Amino acid sequence: MIIRKMLQNKWLVFSLFVGIIMSVALVSSMPIYSEGILSRMLKKDLERSQTVTNQYPGSVYSSFTFPSNRPDRHLSMFDQVDRVMKNDAASGFQLPLQEQVTDLVSASLRFKVENDPEPKNKFSATFKSYSNLEQHIKLKDGRLPSKQPVEGVYEVLVTERALVEFDAVLDTVFVIEDDRIAGTMKIKPVGVLEKASDDELFFRFGNLGDMNTSFIMPFETAYQLMLQDRLIPATSAGWYTVMDYSKMEYRHIETYLSTYNLIRTTLLGQVTLYQMKLDAVAYDTIELYLVRAENLNLLMWALNVPVMIMLAFYMFMVANLIAGRQKNEIAVLRSRGAARWQIIASYLVEGLLLCGASVLLGPFIGAMLTKVLGASNGFMVFISRVGLPIRMTETAFLYGALAALGCLIITMIPIIMATRVSIVDHKQQMARLVKTPLWHKMFLDVIALALAIYGLYTFKRRLEDLQALGLNSTDLNIDPLQFIVPALFIMGSGLLLLRLYPWTLRLLYWVGKKWWPPSLYATLIQVGRSSSQYQFLMVFLIMTIATGVFSASAARTINMNTEDRIRYGNGADIVMDVTWINDAPPPPVFGGPPEQSVVQPAPEKINYLEPPFEPFLELPGVEYGAKVFTKEDAFFSAGDSNGTVTLMGIDTDQFGMTTWFRDSLLDYSLNDYLNLMAGETDAVLISRTLAEQKGVEVGDAIQLGWEGVSSQPFRVFGIIDYFPTFNPLPPRSLLQSADSTEPAGNAPMLVVGHLSRIQLQLAMEPYQVWLKLKPGATTAELYAGIEESELSVTNIVNTKEDLTLAKNDPFLLALNGLLTLGFVISLLVSFIGFLLYWVLSLKGRTLQNGILRAIGLSVRHLIAMLAAEQILTSGVSVLLGIIVGNVASMLYVPNFQIVFNPSSLVPPFIVQIEEGDLIRIYWMVGMMLTIGIGILGFMLSKLRIHQALKLGED
Repeated sequence: MIIRKMLQNKWLVFSLFVGIIMSVALVSSMPIYSEGILSRMLKKDLERSQTVTNQYPGSVYSSFTFPSNRPDRHLSMFDQVDRVMKNDAASGFQLPLQEQVTDLVSASLRFKVENDPEPKNKFSATFKSYSNLEQHIKLKDGRLPSKQPVEGVYEVLVTERALVEFDAVLDTVFVIEDDRIAGTMKIKPVGVLEKASDDELFFRFGNLGDMNTSFIMPFETAYQLMLQDRLIPATSAGWYTVMDYSKMEYRHIETYLSTYNLIRTTLLGQVTLYQMKLDAVAYDTIELYLVRAENLNLLMWALNVPVMIMLAFYMFMVANLIAGRQKNEIAVLRSRGAARWQIIASYLVEGLLLCGASVLLGPFIGAMLTKVLGASNGFMVFISRVGLPIRMTETAFLYGALAALGCLIITMIPIIMATRVSIVDHKQQMARLVKTPLWHKMFLDVIALALAIYGLYTFKRRLEDLQALGLNSTDLNIDPLQFIVPALFIMGSGLLLLRLYPWTLRLLYWVGKKWWPPSLYATLIQVGRSSSQYQFLMVFLIMTIATGVFSASAARTINMNTEDRIRYGNGADIVMDVTWINDAPPPPVFGGPPEQSVVQPAPEKINYLEPPFEPFLELPGVEYGAKVFTKEDAFFSAGDSNGTVTLMGIDTDQFGMTTWFRDSLLDYSLNDYLNLMAGETDAVLISRTLAEQKGVEVGDAIQLGWEGVSSQPFRVFGIIDYFPTFNPLPPRSLLQSADSTEPAGNAPMLVVGHLSRIQLQLAMEPYQVWLKLKPGATTAELYAGIEESELSVTNIVNTKEDLTLAKNDPFLLALNGLLTLGFVISLLVSFIGFLLYWVLSLKGRTLQNGILRAIGLSVRHLIAMLAAEQILTSGVSVLLGIIVGNVASMLYVPNFQIVFNPSSLVPPFIVQIEEGDLIRIYWMVGMMLTIGIGILGFMLSKLRIHQALKLGED
C-alpha cells in the first residue's frame, strides 16, 4: 500500500526526495570539505615552512642524554626507547617512512697519534655512529671500516674536514689517552666519506657538518663498545625519523600529535626533561591548524545555517502539499476506524525509505559538491586547480544521518497535524479559505526580527570595542549567532511583509474595482480570499531569493575587501628595497682574526649615493614607477605640540599614477589632494589622527626632522583619513589586558611631503621603488628583467603573490565555496519549489478553470489571469526577496569582518553588491517565471471543458 501510494504521488515524492538528499549532501559535505581544505593548506604551509627554514617538515628528531653516574642502566634505557621508536612511533605517524636513523655519541675523549711523544699533537674528539650509514654515503678515498677490530685496532670513517682538523692522513693510528678508558684502545681512519647524493634525507642537517670533529664508527661496533661492554663512555642516543609530509592530510594530525606525545612520554620515563630533546619540525604548524580547523568548522556551520533553514522550509512546504493532497484520504481512514498511530506509521515508513536512500547517496553527492567547491577561486568563479583530497569518512555519514533524521521530523509534522482532523473538520476547513497562519498567531516574525536587531546591536558594540582598543578578534569571544542572525532577519522580514501583504491586495482591489478587467478582477479575489494558501510559497521564495542575494553580496564583499586590504597595505603592484652605496662601516666579523673583530665607530652622518632610477622603469611589464621614502621615527613640532610621526616623501605625479587607492576613502579623490600639494614644495598632508590628537589645522606651520637631522619648516595643505600603506587604527598596547577599557595609546600619525624637498633640506636616505605593472604583465618577466639588468634589489613585495596566498587561505576558500553553493542551491530549490507548487495548484483548480472556460473565458484570458496571479504571488515574492536580501546584506555582511583582525582592517570594510550577481539572479528568476508560465499555459491549453465538468460531477 505504501509503495502504491508513493507511485501515485511520484512527482511529489520525488520532489521531497530531492530536498532530503540535497540537505543530507550539504550537511555531509561539511566534514569532507573541511578536511580537504585543511589538508591542502597544511601541505602548502609545510612546503612554505621548508622554503623559509630550510628544514624538512617530515622529520622528527628525539634524543636523550645518558646519566653519567649510572652506566649500568645505559643498555636497558637505550633498548626500551629504541623498541618504542622502531615499532610504535614509526607506524604511529601513519605516513610513508622515508628514513629512520639511530645514532650513538660518546663522550669527548683525548687522542694522540701512536708513538708520537709530542703532547702538542693531542686533540679531543668524539665517536659517532649512525645506523645504515653505509647505504647513504660514498667513499671519496679509502675503504669501509671493519665491524671487528683488525689486529687490535678499531677502524673508523672520517670526513675530509676531520682529517684537516686532526692533522692526519688515512691509516694513521690514534691512541686514546683518557682516564675513563681502561687499557689501550687504538683507532685508525680507513676511509673518507661524503654524501651519496645532494638530496639525501638521511642526514639531519642536510650536510656532514656535525661529523667534522668525530670518528664515525660502525653502528654494531659502537653499540657493543658503548652499551654492552661499556668500554667507551656513551653520552647520548638519538632517533631521526623522516616521513613523506606531502602525504600528510588533516586526518593524520591526531595520530601525529598522539605519537609525538608517546615519544615524549617514553623519553621522560627514562630521563628528566632537561636530559631529553624532541624536535618535530611540523609540530608548531599542526598546533596552529587545530585552532584554524575549529574556527573553520564554526564558520562553515554558521554559513550553512541560512541554506539549511531554506531547505527546511522547502521540505516542509512539499510535505505540507503532500499532506494537503492526502488530507481527504487521511480523514476517510480516520472515519473508518484507523488509529492515528497506524496512519502516522505508514507515512513514517515512507519517510524512512526516502531518508535511508538519502543517507546512502547523500554523502557521495556531498563529495561531488566538495570537488566543485575546491575549484572555486571566488564567488561563482571556478578555475582548474589540483583537486581537494576527498575522503569518505564515518563523520560524513554520521552528519548525513543526523540531517536525514531532521528531515524526517520536518516531513512528519504536517502528517501528524493532518491526522488530528476528522472528516467533518476537513470539510469545514476546505470551506474556510481565509485563516490566520500559525506563525502570525505566534508572532514569529516579530520575535525573529527582534532577535536579529539585538544581534546587530551586539555586533556593532563588539566591533567598536575591537577597533577602539586595538584588539584582535580572538581577544573577545566570537558569538556564532552573529552569523545566524541574517537568516533570522530574512525570515522575520519576509513573514512581516506577508502579514501586511493581504491589506495591500485589498487596497489595490478597492482602488480599481470599477476598472479592472475580468481576469485581473478574478485574480485579485482569488489571491485576496486565499492568501493563506500562498503563504508557504511566498515565504519560501522570499527566503531563497534573499539568501541568494545575501550569499552573493557576502562573497563579493569579503573577496573585494581582502584584495583592497592587501593592495592598500602594499601600496603598489611591486615594492622593492634597493641597495644604496654608503660610507657606513662594515659590520664586525665575530670569530675571525682579532684585527677584524674591532668595531669601528659609526660616523655622525652616513652619506648615501642614490642609484639610478630609470633602469627600474625600463623593466619588462612596468607601466609606471615611483620613489617612496618612509621614515618611521621622524619627529615634528607645531606650535606647542610635538611628537613622533611617520614621514613619507613622494613625487606627486609619479606616485598618483603608480599607487592603488580606493577613492571612496577620502572626501575627494587622492589625485585631488596630490594636485593640491603639487604647486608648493613645502606643502604637506597630515593624517586626521595627527590633526585631532595634536590640534594641528590646515595652514599651520610644522617642523619636521629626525635623529641627526635638523628640523625644517613645512606647511599643512590638507588633512587625510587614509593614505597608501598607512594604518590609522591604534595598535594594542603590550601592557594592556584584553578586558581593559582604556584606550590603547595614541593612534599612529602620518605626514606626507615632497621627496625632493626632504632630500634637499633634510637628508638623502634610501627610498623604496614602487612599480605598477601593465595589464597582463607577469612577475616572471619582471624578475628575469631584474636579474638580467643586475639591479641590486634586497627585497621584493609582490602584490599578485600576496593576493594568490590570500585566495588560497582556507577561510576564504570556505567562504567562496559555501556561499557559491548556497547561491546555486537557492536558485535550484526555488525553481523546483515554484514549479511544483503551481503545477499542483493548477491541477487542484481544474474544475474552477473548466467552469471559467464554460462561461466564455478564453484560454488567452485564463493564461493572463494565471500570469497576473503569478505576478501577485511569485513576482512579488521575488521582488521582496531581492529587497530583503539587499537590506540584510547592508546590515549583516559587515559581521564577517569580525572573523578577520579588525585592528588591521584598513581600508574600512564596505559592502559590495556586484551588478553582475544581481543580473544573474534576475536572469535566473526571469527564466524560472517564464518557464513556469509556459508550462502552466501549456497545461491550460490542453484543458477540456467536458473533462473538467465530468470531474466535478465525480
